[in-house]
Amino acid sequence: MRMDTFESFDGTRLALHRAGEGRPLVLLHGLFSSAEMNWIKWGHAQLLSEQGYEVLMLDFRVHGESEAPEVPEAYPQNVLVRDVAALVEHLALEDYDLGGFSLGARTSLHAVAHGVLEPARLIVGGMGTAGLGEWARRSAFFKRVIDEFENIPRGDPAYFSMQFLKSQGVNRTAARLLLDTMPDLDLAMLSNVTMPTLVVCGDEDRDNGSAEELAGLIPDATFVEVPGTHMGSVTKPDLGQAMADWLGNPA
Repeated sequence: MRMDTFESFDGTRLALHRAGEGRPLVLLHGLFSSAEMNWIKWGHAQLLSEQGYEVLMLDFRVHGESEAPEVPEAYPQNVLVRDVAALVEHLALEDYDLGGFSLGARTSLHAVAHGVLEPARLIVGGMGTAGLGEWARRSAFFKRVIDEFENIPRGDPAYFSMQFLKSQGVNRTAARLLLDTMPDLDLAMLSNVTMPTLVVCGDEDRDNGSAEELAGLIPDATFVEVPGTHMGSVTKPDLGQAMADWLGNPA
């Protein structure tokens, strides 16, 4: 495993974790998580790299080893899409695959649907239609977690999220700015996602609505269920195995 950094479109320094050699596979993590927490810790990156991929894992701004600027100017609309585009440009990628979990899946779909990125294949993990079209509700939940951080009682539905943010050392000032940069995606735009796509989701994961319904809106999608809840599915080997099985060995 190797880690280096690069400057995004606005000079914010972002961390890039790499594993293996071979066909480029860009992976994007979930909200307030990191490449380490979603892809490295549970063995998914190792599995995919052993299959013949160079696994390229970005830490979004405000996450992991990347910078977390606290000024509003660092958070234009769809800033994470612009960060991923900056990564692809930095690496001069032309023929590559792209995958994401939760926020990473949402970001990938925005980038592809708007024609910003054109991966050969796409993996959408832990995402459903509500996560694309009802972001205001999800954003409001996390803003409450940030605003009431030290006062959320045990047993409150937000308590677990507060504990997770605390464990990840998230900069709450920067995180709150980031939450306002994510517009809803018009579901009709999913018709623009024409490459082969894997939609993979935990069988107990309802956090972002129906993943099966999402797969039905993407022209060339395959839907696969793996065990687990939203937070739990990413910790199980089944997720990485489903991705590896669908991708197959690179040509």
